[in-house]
Amino acid sequence: MPRHLTVSPDGRRVLFVRTGSGTDPVGRLWQYEDGTERLLADPALLVGAGPGAVPEEERLRRERARERSVGVVSYATDAAVRLAAFALSGALWAVRTDGGAPFPVPAAGPVVDPRPSPDGRHIAYVTGRCLHVVDMAGGDRQLARAESPDVSYGLPEYVAAESMQRLRGYWWAPDSDRLLVARVDTSRVARRYLADPADPAKPPRVIAYPAAGTPNAEVGAYLVALDGERVEVAWDRTAYEYLVDAGWDAHGPFLAVQSRDQRTLRTLAVDPVTGATEVRHERTDPAWVELVPGTPARTASGALVVPEDAGDTRYLTVGGRRVTPEGLQLREVLGVEGETVLFTASEDPLETHVWRHEPEQGNQRLSRGPGRYAGVARGGTVVLAGSTPDGAEVSVVRAAEGAGAPAAIASFAEEPVLAPRPVHLTLGARQLRGTLFLPSWHREGAEKLPVLVDPYGGPGMQKVGRTRDWFVCVSQWFAEQGFAVLAVDGRGTPGRGPAWEKTIHGDQLTPALEDQVDALQAAAAQCGDLDLTRVGIRGWSFGGYLAAGAVLHRPDVFHAAVAGAPPTDMRLYDSHWKERYLGHPEEHPENYARSSLTGDGHLLRRPLLLVHGLADDNVAVAHTLRFSAELLAAGRPHSVLPLSGATHAPADAVNEQLLYAQRDFLRDALRRNTDED
Repeated sequence: MPRHLTVSPDGRRVLFVRTGSGTDPVGRLWQYEDGTERLLADPALLVGAGPGAVPEEERLRRERARERSVGVVSYATDAAVRLAAFALSGALWAVRTDGGAPFPVPAAGPVVDPRPSPDGRHIAYVTGRCLHVVDMAGGDRQLARAESPDVSYGLPEYVAAESMQRLRGYWWAPDSDRLLVARVDTSRVARRYLADPADPAKPPRVIAYPAAGTPNAEVGAYLVALDGERVEVAWDRTAYEYLVDAGWDAHGPFLAVQSRDQRTLRTLAVDPVTGATEVRHERTDPAWVELVPGTPARTASGALVVPEDAGDTRYLTVGGRRVTPEGLQLREVLGVEGETVLFTASEDPLETHVWRHEPEQGNQRLSRGPGRYAGVARGGTVVLAGSTPDGAEVSVVRAAEGAGAPAAIASFAEEPVLAPRPVHLTLGARQLRGTLFLPSWHREGAEKLPVLVDPYGGPGMQKVGRTRDWFVCVSQWFAEQGFAVLAVDGRGTPGRGPAWEKTIHGDQLTPALEDQVDALQAAAAQCGDLDLTRVGIRGWSFGGYLAAGAVLHRPDVFHAAVAGAPPTDMRLYDSHWKERYLGHPEEHPENYARSSLTGDGHLLRRPLLLVHGLADDNVAVAHTLRFSAELLAAGRPHSVLPLSGATHAPADAVNEQLLYAQRDFLRDALRRNTDED
């Protein structure tokens, strides 16, 4: 489907990236204008843009963003959206959106994250961990040179990209004369070595990975002029070591910085001359301050746009005033134009909609149908991108065109080979949101079906919603194999307010597992065809952790599990993500013991399949290997499926075969459970 949407200042043009089909991985850059699409850049048509080595930093950026395509995977534009820049296999390319073919731009080395200046006269990029600027009229300058192999300029560190959703490391000033640049020093960070057991002659890949309780990267920031002169930005980096976000608008540069315990988040205004900072806003929370994408931001008048948690509502505030009502949960700030704020929020946890706040008119919901929506707006045009029960859709609404039907930008997303048949349920005393999938051929009352609980169940993701996302199709596929499939979002998942999210503080396992058990029993009470003597559970990442924990701690309920990439030892996971929920391991070791699966391997009584990619740098394969060794030492039979060369997001071909492997394992395990009974 169309992605990476950008609207021109006059609202007439929309840029986007789209592949040729659901099986074509090559991204192309397009422009939509007056109902017509025009191809701006097709990698297959660019001379000298054939396959080449992708810089390691760019490969990591794509992995952090879970990017699966090739070709034009991202781009950036000047303020007028007249010049777009992108990288192809390390080469720098640009195209003018008012006509003409894409053209290569000479660069000093393999290019990462190119971004034009607002006036379109320059393009900044990172190469070899150094920040460069190339003039469109000719000439390349190195603005910030990495002093050692442990230092980089203009790139996010591991936890910023993986756990804070900050994929950028530099920001242009509106006048195009300077940049705000992050400097990262990983010399204190512990190293991990990811080898490829299938190729023992290949040297391991080394990554700087700050596990919970270990030193983080040292992150600073500089104001860098085009002549190379730079001024350091000063703040208490000991007390606030996390650079959560940054930017530079008409009111000057700003930072969002967070304390190591994540209970305090400050917005700092930066003096563009001296680099001195001043606190403009502070958020605190006794558990943790949740990061809301797109914040902080400022309106044209300088009003600060930030979230505020109060009771069980996450509000949007503008200029210190709450502008959204109780019960409407802020999800993300999409952008600010003038005094207008575009944001997403949920009234119902099953849906996410795009809203517009204007000081005089208040709040207006822009997306209408059921689903989860995001969008962009500029110059009187709103582009809405949604995942709906019928699939992906992107619509363009221009204010000048009145109340007429919105135009559509074509989506080439594949139609699934089967039609999902979700039944949405509200379950138990906590009103848990769940979705039940039954086989299309099943007739009510005809037979009892084995149950497959199919959760994620953790922070950062919802599996239950009025959408047709890929995981909805996967749940229906398992249903067609003869299971009643139940997906449930329990405590700790987003969309139901801060109190709901923070119930898991100090214990990530017990509430999540309790909710899966309660929901399963409530679903069986509503649907008599669920056979609770044959219950399997599967999941990936946090879902895999939850699946393994289910057969360890509730073998009376769950009779088999498939655990994909499970984080079994919470001390092995990264600092920012894990300390958010469990605190520092030296200060709260009991939280890590309570939430980890390691140490409980002797409890296993049910069939368990552990699946893990050997190249996973998010949840290291050590989680599975150490847990397997513990199970073996305790005499607990289990199965391990290693995926050679696979990361935390395995390739499609691997995932396809994994479906069959999981199905066969669960069928056999649940059949044996019935035979034993």
